[in-house]
Amino acid sequence: MSLLEIKNLHARINDTDILHGIDLTIGRGEVHAIMGPNGSGKSTLSYVLSGRDGYEVTGGDILLDGKSVLEMEADERGRAGMFLAFQYPVELPGVGGMAFLRAAVNARLREAGKDEVDQLEFVKMVRAEAKGLGIKDDMLKRPVNVGFSGGEKKRYEILQMALLKPSLAILDETDSGLDVDALKIVSEGVNLLRSAERGMLVITHYQRLLNHIVPDQVHILAGGRIVKSGDKTLALEVEENGYAGLGDAA
Repeated sequence: MSLLEIKNLHARINDTDILHGIDLTIGRGEVHAIMGPNGSGKSTLSYVLSGRDGYEVTGGDILLDGKSVLEMEADERGRAGMFLAFQYPVELPGVGGMAFLRAAVNARLREAGKDEVDQLEFVKMVRAEAKGLGIKDDMLKRPVNVGFSGGEKKRYEILQMALLKPSLAILDETDSGLDVDALKIVSEGVNLLRSAERGMLVITHYQRLLNHIVPDQVHILAGGRIVKSGDKTLALEVEENGYAGLGDAA
């Protein structure tokens, strides 16, 4: 059974049709990349997958581990194993970082029928994961994302992913706004989380991210449809020639 199956997915927002029949299958252990020009529907796809309010599915289905998620709220999809790293992570003033992370982790554990983690054990767990991402204790003590640089916000999201251990990770232009050093740190964190049990969907506008997170498959999205698929060399082709002509590809 495939981890994620997107079947003839159509979606709209504000009475505007954005996705016009997406078909995509991701197996466990696979990393797929979605590339495409601005306005092609990349972020819409990530929001529809994760259940963001305001996006209406008008046709097709999304299956996670063989079960449709269309009737699930965003938090239910998260507890079921889906994780979305935002292009622009939001700040949550007044929400303590450690409390936020522990609540999320315990929600996942409860969903899996496992015991919740206590405070002391959780602190040890977080510090162990944070060290490899260059996240210091003072960042963990702040409200979520408040006062963080762009690179710090992205590293904090990868920390969340490491702690939550999702079965499907969706990275929506996680390279946006990152300098070379921050991109390398974030990419190394993502690569450490690649496993035979986890699938990843990496959404990006530029090929540079895929130098660090090497995908198994690359898909070009244009006009709300996947117009071309191939291996990692397809990303190099786009880097060299741009998206011109790909919109009509079969």
